[in-house]
Amino acid sequence: MTKVPKYWNEAKKYLSKKDKILAKLIKDYRSPSETVLTSRRDIFFSLCKSIIGQQISVAAANSVFFKFKKVCNSKINAKEVSKLSFSQLKKCGLSRQKVLGIQSLAKQTIDKSFNPKLINRMNNEEAINYLSNLRQIGRWSAEMILLFTYNRPNIWPIQDIGLLRAISKNYKKKYLPPQKFVSLLQKRFSPYCSVATWYLWRSIDPEPIQY
Repeated sequence: MTKVPKYWNEAKKYLSKKDKILAKLIKDYRSPSETVLTSRRDIFFSLCKSIIGQQISVAAANSVFFKFKKVCNSKINAKEVSKLSFSQLKKCGLSRQKVLGIQSLAKQTIDKSFNPKLINRMNNEEAINYLSNLRQIGRWSAEMILLFTYNRPNIWPIQDIGLLRAISKNYKKKYLPPQKFVSLLQKRFSPYCSVATWYLWRSIDPEPIQY
């Protein structure tokens, strides 16, 4: 894992001034017990983990990922994954579509038709569109990659159930919260929506998720 993003402390001050509810959450989850957004800076690893975790519980995803890691001999990279057969991947507990997604990712990484270095030169929307061209990667998964792997400061994943639940809980709104209100929060929290998202997540699940 890398260090805390450079913008983190500045973002906490900014958000605390902008929003009383978020100020309380930031205070509640402050050091020494505070967990913050970090990154392993390994996009292939993160994309595999994202594909594996789609539409299943965190516990189920962790179980499948453990088996996947084992069959990869703890070397989760394109070269190692490309050696695995469809059957070997399927036995990890992956669906057919997820196996095909991971195999396609390995192939595109090796033949360089997918070049993650390009993402550094893209804005958020360009990067989301680029990542979404990968099999089994949609907008939500792309946003998670930008947030967790690239530590982009201003990601507001409005398709994320956890974020929407947290908004409903903390701002006393019905579930699903009104789109207009979600957009209002985005405007209020910008340019640090990623940090706001992180603390809102903590309010419903103190255990942080990493990709």
